[in-house]
Amino acid sequence: MESSSILEFLENKAILVTGGTGFLAKIFVEKVLRTQPNVKKLYLLLRAPDNHSASLRLQKEVIGKELFIVLKQKMGGNFDSFISKKVMVVPGDITHKDLGINEPSLKDELLTNIDVIVNLAATTKFIERYDAALYLNTFGAKHVLDFAKRCPSLKVMVQVSTAYVSGEKNGVMKENPYYMGDTL
Repeated sequence: MESSSILEFLENKAILVTGGTGFLAKIFVEKVLRTQPNVKKLYLLLRAPDNHSASLRLQKEVIGKELFIVLKQKMGGNFDSFISKKVMVVPGDITHKDLGINEPSLKDELLTNIDVIVNLAATTKFIERYDAALYLNTFGAKHVLDFAKRCPSLKVMVQVSTAYVSGEKNGVMKENPYYMGDTL
C-alpha cells in the first residue's frame, strides 16, 4: 500500500491505539496527526486508574515530547485545540477483559465508532518475568482481538509484535501459524 493510499484510508477514521506511551505508539500518533489531520479521532489506551491520570500521562509522556515539535510548529497556536479535538485518552489495561475500560459509556463509544485498532502494547524487556510477559504480550493481545471482534465498524486491526522470538537457532526460520490450543 502506497503512503498516499494509507493517508486516504486514515481520513475520517477513528483509531484505537494501545500502548500509547511506548516508543512506536508515540511515533505512530505523531505521524498520523501530522500527515493526516483529517483523522476523525485517535483514542489512546493508557494504563491509568482514571481519566485525570491518563491525561497527565498523555501530556508528560507523549504530547510533551520533542517528537511533537514539528507538529507544534505546523499547528502554531492551534496545537492544543487540535490535540484536544483529535486525541482522547482511554484509561485501561489490555491485560484485563474489555481492555480494562470501566466506564460503560466510553466502552460503548469505542465499540460503536472504532474503524482501526493498532495494538502496540507489549513489554519489550527481554528479561521480563515469564508470567508478566505472558499476561501482557499474549493474553493482552487476545483481549485486544476479543474487543476488536465486537466492533461492527472495524475495518482493520494491526498487531505489532516482537521480532526477536526465535531463540538462538541458526538458519532459515519458517513462519508457521499457530492457533489457540496449539502447542510447539
